Amino acid sequence: MKTIEVDEELYRYIASHTQHIGESASDILRRMLKFSAGQAAPEPAVAVQPAAAQDVAAVKTSSRPQDRVRAMRELLLSDEYAEQKRAVNRFMLILSTLYSLDPEAFAEATESLHGRTRVYFAGNQQVLLQNGTHTKPKHVPGTPYWVITNTNTGRKSSMVEHIMLSMQFPAELTEKVCGTI
Repeated sequence: MKTIEVDEELYRYIASHTQHIGESASDILRRMLKFSAGQAAPEPAVAVQPAAAQDVAAVKTSSRPQDRVRAMRELLLSDEYAEQKRAVNRFMLILSTLYSLDPEAFAEATESLHGRTRVYFAGNQQVLLQNGTHTKPKHVPGTPYWVITNTNTGRKSSMVEHIMLSMQFPAELTEKVCGTI
């Protein structure tokens, strides 16, 4: 898998041609270019340099609003996200990405997020187990957080919606992300 950089306008154009949730950017481009797997690719007229992994990481950790939006859109188009068969796995990927984009804003958003009798996020598994039975706590990869996972998809979506809106993501993107869980 190679990484290429495209400008925001081109990225939006490609993303606007998504036909189903979880469709990868590669699938969209193959369909648009009528290029099938295994087909011999023409030689490029100009040498194309693969982007360094550091460049991709820099986009994910940038605090500029447009970069955060771009990172979330890239997550939705990624093969890794598309391969997730279970809502809980998509939920965990979204949480990990949101944390990586702005750990402080993520912490603020999760502090006020709890149910009537349950705590949804905590720094360790024991806190979640003490505040509800059968919570199925899981560690959010790449974060110091644990989250309960024994909730329905609607509750998972509402947790993501609360976090994204608290982190000041556009409502349109928040709705799209929540719709993919």
